Amino acid sequence: MSRLPLQGLLVLEFSQYLSGPSAGLRLADLGARVIKVERPDTGDACRRLSIKDLWTDDSSLLFHTINRNKESYTADLKNPEDLAMVKKLIEKADVLTHNFRPGIMEKIGLGYPEVKKINPRIIYGAISGYGKEGPWKNRPGQDLLLQSMSGLAYTTGNAKDNPMPFGLAIADNLCGSQLVQGILSALIRRHKTGTGALIEISLLESLLDFQFELLTTYHSSGKLPKRSKVNNGHPLLHAPYGIYATADGHIAIAMVDIKQLAKAIGCNELMAYDQKVAFSLRDEIKSVLAKHLLTQPSSVWLEKMHAKDLWAMEVLDWKRLTEQEAYTCLQMEQTITTSKGKDITTTRCPIRINGQRLFSSKPAPQLGEHTKQINKELLKVKS
Repeated sequence: MSRLPLQGLLVLEFSQYLSGPSAGLRLADLGARVIKVERPDTGDACRRLSIKDLWTDDSSLLFHTINRNKESYTADLKNPEDLAMVKKLIEKADVLTHNFRPGIMEKIGLGYPEVKKINPRIIYGAISGYGKEGPWKNRPGQDLLLQSMSGLAYTTGNAKDNPMPFGLAIADNLCGSQLVQGILSALIRRHKTGTGALIEISLLESLLDFQFELLTTYHSSGKLPKRSKVNNGHPLLHAPYGIYATADGHIAIAMVDIKQLAKAIGCNELMAYDQKVAFSLRDEIKSVLAKHLLTQPSSVWLEKMHAKDLWAMEVLDWKRLTEQEAYTCLQMEQTITTSKGKDITTTRCPIRINGQRLFSSKPAPQLGEHTKQINKELLKVKS
């Protein structure tokens, strides 16, 4: 694509770990120039994230994954000379993002009121764990902790299971995505009015929004949603919704009429139930179905259900998924080569514009790799 939608926009990223940098990654994929402002010597803490077997070159693989397509500028924000240089960058920037705890940017003189004086048109995006007010504002904004205290860990697993977190950083990813939405809306308004904006979001608010169905139901009924005792898929949905073991694997069954399902798979015992009791007898129905599905392999059941247009799919791991034609035709993979010559296969931006997929082979930057270039180009500092 000759020109991406955000080409020409300059973003300063003061973020680390996942939530803020994931927002910067999406802005970069859409064409913005994203400069990570990092502390000298150590940089983004994610560079040193200790996960077994997930290192490449001198930074973690996770860092490379969410910081590709960016530049790195080192500055000690406690040093007056470095801070003055950063403020000059702010004068030229369109967007600034950070995900520090409330009060940190204010202490170094880079809170929104101060930044707005430097650049009234800037879009200032701030991510926190729990918001900037209240007794939790200084608690650590870590994904597992947020999943646990937001109620989300009670939506997965069966009724007798312990609280179960998602197997990925869902709060970070959602929050980063929603920050991008806020930034883009503010950029549109700035185009119309010329005014900047403060965009604030927290991991907790993102996870509460994520659970809007469950919370709305709770507020309406005053009752806590209950997970199924067996094969739980969604605490608000009736049988047969869930994942079931078969003779050789697992299949997922979504919203399906009980009678239609019973006929499709030839389960006489299941014929005794209908939709009127699909929720009240949810566990009983699921137990009958689970026993029946163990008698044949997944392919047999899927063929029978798909012939009747019933909603069911096989449960795949990543190896089997990536072998499917339906996966390969999406072209979701791209290869980036680090500055040390290491090839990394990762995902591309999922957005298509006018039918074109967005690929970028630019790797994550080495710490301070672009400092001299940025000083010369943007700040007119002679080397």
